[in-house]
Amino acid sequence: MAHTPTRRGGGSPFPPIAEYGFLSDCETNCLVAPSGNVEWMCVPRPDAPSVFGAVLDRSAGGFRFGPDRTFIPAGRRYLPGTNVLETTWQTPTGWLIVTDCLVVGRWHRTHRRSKTHRRTPGDWDADHVLLRLARCEHGDVDLSLVCEPNFDYGRSPASWRYEDEDYSTGIITHDSPAGDPAAGVALRLRTDLRLGFDGRRALARTTLREGDTAFVAMTWRAEDPLLPGNYPQACAAVDSTTEFWRQWLSRGRFPDHPWRRHLQRSALALKGLTYAPTGALLAAATTSLPETPQGERNWDYRYSWIRDSTFALWGLYTLGLDYEANDFFSFIADVAEHADDIQVMYRVGGEPKIDEEILGHLSGYDGAVPVRVGNEAAKQRQHDVWGAVLDSVYLHTRSRDYLSERLWPVLVRLVEAAAAHWRETDRGMWEVRGEPRHFTSSKMFCWVALDRGRRLAQMRGDLRTAGRWDDIADEIHADVLANGVDHRGVFTQYYGSTSLDASVLLMPLLGFLPSTDDRVKATVLAIADELTVDGLVLRYRTDETDDGVEGEEGAFLICSFWLVSALVEIGELTRARQLCERLLSLASPLDLYAEEIDPADGRHLGNFPQAFTHLALINAVMYVIRAESGESFTRS
Repeated sequence: MAHTPTRRGGGSPFPPIAEYGFLSDCETNCLVAPSGNVEWMCVPRPDAPSVFGAVLDRSAGGFRFGPDRTFIPAGRRYLPGTNVLETTWQTPTGWLIVTDCLVVGRWHRTHRRSKTHRRTPGDWDADHVLLRLARCEHGDVDLSLVCEPNFDYGRSPASWRYEDEDYSTGIITHDSPAGDPAAGVALRLRTDLRLGFDGRRALARTTLREGDTAFVAMTWRAEDPLLPGNYPQACAAVDSTTEFWRQWLSRGRFPDHPWRRHLQRSALALKGLTYAPTGALLAAATTSLPETPQGERNWDYRYSWIRDSTFALWGLYTLGLDYEANDFFSFIADVAEHADDIQVMYRVGGEPKIDEEILGHLSGYDGAVPVRVGNEAAKQRQHDVWGAVLDSVYLHTRSRDYLSERLWPVLVRLVEAAAAHWRETDRGMWEVRGEPRHFTSSKMFCWVALDRGRRLAQMRGDLRTAGRWDDIADEIHADVLANGVDHRGVFTQYYGSTSLDASVLLMPLLGFLPSTDDRVKATVLAIADELTVDGLVLRYRTDETDDGVEGEEGAFLICSFWLVSALVEIGELTRARQLCERLLSLASPLDLYAEEIDPADGRHLGNFPQAFTHLALINAVMYVIRAESGESFTRS
C-alpha cells in the first residue's frame, strides 16, 4: 500500500492529532476526524487489527458521514457529561448536525469480568454499535455516506454484499486465520438511505432539507445484532448512551471549581479507555502516532501498563470513582496471580504475549514511519513495576481496610523480586532501547515495593517480615542517596550521570523523601529551570540519553503535570498554579490530550488520547485545588 501523503500548499492530508474526536463504549473505541470520517477503529477489541486505519495511511479505510464536500466544521462538542460527539457544519446551502456515538445499552448478558469482580443486573453494557445520526437544521444539505473498511491494518480488503432485499443493509466479512484477535469479524451496516456497493466501499447520497434526518449504524456483533431499524430507534439509542455517561459521571466527586470541566472530561476519557470485560485501562487508543513529526518514535499504546495502575488508582479514588478503581485493581490482581513475575504491560484481556511487528505497507501518520503494532518493551526488565503494583495494592487496601488473602502470596513474591534485583541495571520507566542503566527512579520504585510491602505486612501482623523488608528498604534508600545525587545535591537520571530526568519528580509524591528536604527542592527547581522548553518539561534530553532511537521528541505532558504537583509539594504554589493554567489551556478543542506537546507551536504529538496525561492532570489539578483550600494531599 505505502500511499505517500500528498501535500497541498505546504499542508497535510492528515488532520492535526488534537482535532480528532474520541468515542468509546468501554469495549471498543474510535477516532473521528473533523471531516466526519472515522479514521481509526479496531474490532472486536481495541488491541485487535484495525478495520478503519486512515489515521496511519489515507488508503487504509475510513467511514465518512457528513456533507458531500469537505467543509471545516462550524462547531464540535461533546454533549455535556458524555462521550457523545456532535459536529455542526455550515455549507453554502444549509446547516447539518451529525451526532456520533458508540452505543451503550442496559445490561443484557451475564459474564464474569474477573475472579474478583462480577457484573450485576442493572449494569450498562456495550451494544457493539457505531451509530451516526444526521439532521438538517436549515436550508438543504447534500449528505454523503462512504463506509470503506480495510481489514487487518489495510492488508485484507473485502467486498460488501446486501443482506436484505431493500438495499438498506450490507455485510462485509474478514476471513482471518484462527487465533487472530479479529478472526471471523463481520461488519453489518444499516441505514435509512439506499446503499450501493463498489468493492469494499458502501455508498449512499441524498439531499436533506430542513427537518429531514438520516442515520447509519454499523455493528460487529456476531449474535443478535442490535442495529436500530429507523431514526426514532436510533435516537433512543443515543438517549440511552447519553444517560449512561451522565449517570456514570454523577457518581464522581468533582470540586466546585473553574477547573471542574477539565477533571470531568479527563474522567470521561479515562472511562472511555477502559476495557469493561476485564477492567484493564489502555495507555491510549492508538498506535504509531509520532512523538516526532515525520520521525521514528512511533509506538503501540493499545495495552495496559502496570505502571499506570498506581496513578490510576490515586486519581480515580480521589474523584470517588471507586468502581473503576476496583475493576482496574482486579485486572492487576488477576495478571499478577498467574505470573511468575509481573510484566510491564498486558493485552486488555490479560494476555502476556505482545509481539512487535512493523507494517511496512503503511505510509504512517503524515509520513512518520515505521508503523508498529505490538510492543517489544513488554519483554524488557523494568524494575519500577514491582513498586507500582505494591503501591496500587497499598492504596486499595488503605481505602478498603482489607487485604485479600489470595493476593498476599503474590505480593510476597513481588516484594522479594524487588529485594533480589534492585542492585541490577534495567531499562527504566521510559523503556529505553539503549544500554541498561542504574536508573534512579527504578531504584526509588524498588524502595516503594519494600516500603509498601512492609506496611502491608504490618497490617497483617507479620512484624518479622515487615522488619526484614524495612531493613532492605533502608538499604535501597541509602544507596539512592549515595549514588543518585550529583555535586549540586540534585537527583540525576542514573547513577554516575549529571543528566536530569523528569521521573525523579515522583520522589516527594511517592514519599521517598519529605518535600522539605533540600535535595528534593533542588531537584524540582533544577528540572523546572533546566529540563524545560518554554516552560514545558522534557522526559530527558535525547542528546544526553542513549534511548536507542533517533530524533528528538516533544515536551511530555505527564512530566509537566508532575512538575505542577511537585511544585505544590515544595511550597511553590503560585508557580504551580501558573503552570497548571497553561497546561489546561493546551488541551485539544475537545479537551483531550495526546502524550506530548511541541513547545514550538503547541501541537499535540504521540498517541491519542493518552490515559497517563489525563491521570497526571487529575492529580495535578487536585494538588493545586487542595493546596489553595488548605487541605493536605498525600498518598503515603
